Amino acid sequence: MGFIDNMRARLSPAKDKVADLAQQHGDKIGDGLDKAAKTVDERTKGKYSDRIQSGTDKAKDAVERMGKKDGEAGGEGRSGGSQQPPGSSGS
Repeated sequence: MGFIDNMRARLSPAKDKVADLAQQHGDKIGDGLDKAAKTVDERTKGKYSDRIQSGTDKAKDAVERMGKKDGEAGGEGRSGGSQQPPGSSGS
């Protein structure tokens, strides 16, 4: 077993746990990302609004992807190819 295979084997349980948490609490994570983005945007006086929004959207998409179970089907998300987790309204 090579180094990469060994690392994948060790990280697999953590990946599964993160995926479970993302699936269960994706909406709360998204709300937290929005709140953090709003705070940062206010503190920077809107100077980086576009970058903050872009980063927030990418983080939300990543949480959605992590929350996806293998083989799960869904609709298209807001950035063209990502899919919404079950029960989400696609905000």
